[in-house]
Amino acid sequence: MASEKHLAEKQATIDEIKVKLTTAQSAVVIDYMGINVAQATAMRKKLREANVDFTVYKNTFMSRAIKGTSFEELENVLSGPSAFAFSDTDAVAPARVLNDLIKEFKKMEFKGGIIEGKFFDAEGVKAIATMPSRDKLIAKFMGSIQSPVSKMVRTFQAVADAKEA
Repeated sequence: MASEKHLAEKQATIDEIKVKLTTAQSAVVIDYMGINVAQATAMRKKLREANVDFTVYKNTFMSRAIKGTSFEELENVLSGPSAFAFSDTDAVAPARVLNDLIKEFKKMEFKGGIIEGKFFDAEGVKAIATMPSRDKLIAKFMGSIQSPVSKMVRTFQAVADAKEA
């Protein structure tokens, strides 16, 4: 009986991971060793504020849960202590927030991740973490489009004002 209960608990954890993966836009794996309780609490708070689900799972549970999913390539980084950050809303948020925390704590390191269906190694996740957010990129793009147009309008207005004078 006890082993059946134990197996049911394991399966429940695997099912929990599968549910998270069905809606996740990204999953980032880190080696979280070396942080103290206060740092772990601060890290979880910042991740929660960014709508990132952060959990520590056994690698064997994760390995079973990702089989047959778009997250299957994470198998390559499942060794040693691993923690997992999932995001349903902003695919880059886990990498960005964790990158800031890694810099702040000078501990932990990326192992890899799947972002919008593509596998990235530790260096790839770092590179994505330093990219501006989608909103910032759109704002920069809109600003670059708006700038020449507004200069042109001012030039036309100056020409019109000169003709009137």
